[in-house]
Parts: sequence; C-alpha cells; structure tokens
Amino acid sequence: MAANVMWKILFALAAMALAACDRGPELPESAGYGPHPALPDPHPTGAFPYVNIAHAVGWRGVEKPVPAEGLSVEAFSRGLDHPRWLYELPNGDILVAESDAPKSEDEGGGVRGFIMRLYMNQAGGDRPSANRITLLRDADGDGVAETKEVFLENLNSPFGMALVGNQLYVANADSLVRFPYKEGDTRIEAPPEKVVDLPSGRNHHWTKSLVADPVGSRLYVGVGSNSNVGEHGMEEEHNRAVILEINPVTGEMRVFASGLRNPVGMDWNPATGDLWAAVNERDELGDNLVPDYMTGVREGAFYGWPYSYYGQHVDVRAQPQNPELVKQAIQPDYALGSHTSSLGLAFVTDANLGPFQHGAIIGQHGSWNRNPRAGYRVIFVKFENGAPVGGPKEVLTGFLNERGEAQGRPVGVIIDKRGGLLVADDVGGVVWRVNAKKDAN
Repeated sequence: MAANVMWKILFALAAMALAACDRGPELPESAGYGPHPALPDPHPTGAFPYVNIAHAVGWRGVEKPVPAEGLSVEAFSRGLDHPRWLYELPNGDILVAESDAPKSEDEGGGVRGFIMRLYMNQAGGDRPSANRITLLRDADGDGVAETKEVFLENLNSPFGMALVGNQLYVANADSLVRFPYKEGDTRIEAPPEKVVDLPSGRNHHWTKSLVADPVGSRLYVGVGSNSNVGEHGMEEEHNRAVILEINPVTGEMRVFASGLRNPVGMDWNPATGDLWAAVNERDELGDNLVPDYMTGVREGAFYGWPYSYYGQHVDVRAQPQNPELVKQAIQPDYALGSHTSSLGLAFVTDANLGPFQHGAIIGQHGSWNRNPRAGYRVIFVKFENGAPVGGPKEVLTGFLNERGEAQGRPVGVIIDKRGGLLVADDVGGVVWRVNAKKDAN
C-alpha cells in the first residue's frame, strides 16, 4: 500500500511540475491537418518530457465506441491481450498480433526515465507482451468471430504480417521470419525460418510493420528511430527511421526511403500504385509541433528526421547538423495532427461504410504529451486523383470517457472482404467491426 501511495504522490508531483512548461501558442487541433499545417515556433520541453496521458481503464460492460452517423459498431472479438495489428487471409480469417514492447535497454535512468515508465504504466503499456498471433474466424458472416484460436505463439513482439504464396511472413521486433501456411489452417506448429535480422536493442520504437508488393516479389518493413531526435547518437540509428525493402527469397535488404521517424501503417494507394505510410513525428517541441503525417513514399527519398521536420524546418536539437541532407528533405503529403500517434492506415475504395469511400482510414492511438489531448479516434481522409483533399472526418470516437480516461485506444485498421472496417483496440482488448447501418440509405 505504501509503495502504491508513493507512486501516486510522485505521479501528482511530476504532473504539476510538467504542467508549468511553456507549451507554445494555443491553436485548434485542426490547424495541424492537411498538406500545409500550421507550424508555430518550437517550444522545447527541456530536461523533462511533458506528459498528459489518458489513464487506461478499458471498457465496462457493453460500452463501445461511437460510430459516425449512418454507421454501426460491434465487437468482432473481445478478451484479447493488447491487440495491435490486423491482417486478413485470403479465406477471410483475421490474424491479430497480440503484442507489446519487448524488454530493451534502459530508455533512460534517473527522474526522466522514472517518469516515462510511470506514465506508460498509466497508459496501459509497459507490461509483458503476449507474443502471439491469434486467428479469428466469422464463418457465418454475422460480423462476430465465433472462432478464436492461438495461431502462432512464442514470438518476439510480433507486429506486421504478410502472406506471399504459401509463406506467412511475420515481423518480430528483432527479425523477419516466415512459416508455411495452407488455407484453412487455424494453428501453425512449424518453427520459424529467419529471413533477416531487423534493428533491435534499445527499441525506442519497437513495432515493425510489414507489407508485400502486389506481386509478392518484395517486402517492405517500417522501422522506427531509436530515439526522439538522435539523442543517443546516430550510430544507434543504422537502418532506423526508414522503410526497408527486402527480397523474401534471398534476404537481400536495402533502405527504400529514410528520414521517417516512425513509419507504422503502410498500404498501397489504389489510384497510383504508390506505397503510402503513416508516420509518427518527434516530440517535446510543444503542443502543436510536430504533426504526424501520411505520405506517398518515394524510392530513395529523405523525409528529414532527425535534422528537420515537415520538409526543411531545421530541428536545432539534432547535433551535429547535416545541412546538405536537409536540402534534400521532402515535405510530406498530408499532416495528421500533432502527437496524435497516427498508427493504422488503410485505403478504402468501395466498402460498406456509407459516405466513407475513396480515401484513407487512419487509426489515431492518441497523444501522451499534448494539452488538450488529441487523437483517440479513427478518421477518414478523402482522396481525389490519388491525393488527399479536405479535412479529416471522424469515423469512430468515444475512446475517451467523460473523465478523460482511455476506455480504448485504436491502432491497426483494415477493410475486410465483406466491406467492413476492423479496428484493433489495444487498451480495450477488442477488435471492433464497423459498417453501414442496415437501414441507412
């Protein structure tokens, strides 16, 4: 009891101290969206990170998120252990990566490290990873999975998944591995075959997202940075803050694009065939810097991290600087709000989602360091001629309750073969399914 009280006291003292930080000018959250977001002067936090995270409480009883008008939402599957990412197999089975951060080198000792671990615990993170992939099957098509089976286990913080032919590829925190698969399998017992090692160690960003190209000849892995802005030295950032291209046959690997602080959700733009990614940007520059974004990813391109943000806006904290590289930095296509933790990304063309067609669905996990909080929702951005247009539209909200607590936090999103939207909710332990109401026009 005494230890619990001490944690609460330290939590309150840290919150009061950090609340006094200069967070920059007050701007509406909408100012951080679109191709040309507002970019105010930076207001660095200093020695301590500003933290304003929503305490994770989960869903009680039959509570659920709030869908947009004309849509309905139901639990596709409950009782999952930190479901983060989703993948649909050709027969309609859904794979769910139940995963959390692996054990890693100390992210920072002293008061700063203590505060960060404390707040992550409050957010529902900082717990042992289930290290498994679960299969969900909705055989009768009623929108609820009646089958839930452990498909793969004893993995290492698995995240991205991709089926190429009869090989299922899984991106662990430290490696890309594969397993033999045949349609209808509900469990794989075969041992993993390693394709290639992936950057690991400190794992400031541990998730490794994964997509295959349309013909399965190449795999693309999103690898986040090992720091906020290179503070551990750039030698720790080898093959980090990049999207890697991997030949699944030979294991040959190269950097496809770089300067992407934490590329997570990836999908192929159906209008152009280009690879797009949702990227989490840097922290500790104020409430309205730096916007997360989604962008078409050009081969060989550099997107700024750590030396600059949103194109060529220099971040003086990155030392030593690299002005020649900054000159090459490309501005992203569309900002998704500062500190929203926009993780999931899925293109939608003709789904059972009412007006939410021909655009991108984004799962916003939610801020941990912004006042007021941002994200904690699923949004839609319309595309025309292969490019995003207009402001975001809310698809699913209500993840924060009236007390500002997190009942859930959306992460991965996919459109299933029946035209519904599936959303992985790690704090809630639920996969939600969204579609148009039956009586909607």
